[in-house]
Amino acid sequence: MPIELTPGRWLGLKRTGNPQDVFTILAFDQRGSYRKMLPDGTSYDIAVEIKSEIVSALSQDASAVLLDEEYGLVPALRMSRNSGLLLSYEKSGYSGDATYRKIQFNPDWTIAKIKRMGGTAVKLLAYYHPESGALADEIDNVIRQVADECHQHDLPLFLEPLSYSLDANISKESAAFAATRPKVVIETAKRLSKVGADILKLEFPVDVAFDSDKARWQASCEELSSVATIPWVLLSAGVAFETFAEQTQIACRAGASGFLAGRAIWKEAVTMSPVDRRKFLLETAVPRLQQLIQIANDDAKPWTKFYQPAAGLGGDWYKQY
Repeated sequence: MPIELTPGRWLGLKRTGNPQDVFTILAFDQRGSYRKMLPDGTSYDIAVEIKSEIVSALSQDASAVLLDEEYGLVPALRMSRNSGLLLSYEKSGYSGDATYRKIQFNPDWTIAKIKRMGGTAVKLLAYYHPESGALADEIDNVIRQVADECHQHDLPLFLEPLSYSLDANISKESAAFAATRPKVVIETAKRLSKVGADILKLEFPVDVAFDSDKARWQASCEELSSVATIPWVLLSAGVAFETFAEQTQIACRAGASGFLAGRAIWKEAVTMSPVDRRKFLLETAVPRLQQLIQIANDDAKPWTKFYQPAAGLGGDWYKQY
């Protein structure tokens, strides 16, 4: 039976989804990694303008746009009126060392400010490994606290767990970690379905650089969907567009509720001249996004299969709200 949602959370998901009740969301909340993509010496104002141009062009088709507190205000003001607005809550990066990663927060950026700014949903990124013991327990509790605060403001929470290696001698980009990745991503989805988030934003469970077997891709996504008790969407993780389009189709056919994608769609535009960027956005990035939207519309599982609006509030609902 679908889970009942309060009015704000229901409307927040409705405004971040499309008319087919699937998520076709553009991600551009990069901060530190965005600065690394830009040419040396790029000013803050130019960085904002580049992000604004990309968001303005692509928000016309996206069901929502994910932005950040550092560069995101002007792009948010210039995006399509038909697009929902997700805002990142965590501070870019993490505290601790590479094998013990904790969530960081900016004390000047709050859930209340996201609500006040007009955000329709909140996104929280957490570096996560389900076998990290006490750290995983600690992060679970942090997520619960953030989810509770989001829900106090009647905002839905999109949770983005990113896997990493617990062994300093094994990189995430290695064959050794790739062998464990399906188990890590699937167990993460199982565990984090229960901490209060409304949507999971997940990595593709197979590292396709080391495994090209599409049958295993499909089986892993199906297993992920079988353990996730809330809707999940696929993130692009900077892979090539053609690869991400394949991943999106497989994930959606296996039970994903859409995508939340960034660099696979727009990354080349960042370093282009304004003239070349406008041409690229019109002729390449927009068609990429439209192709992904068609895939999601055809194959994704509607988020409304999981949720329904709270019923039976009565004529004096506003007294209880």
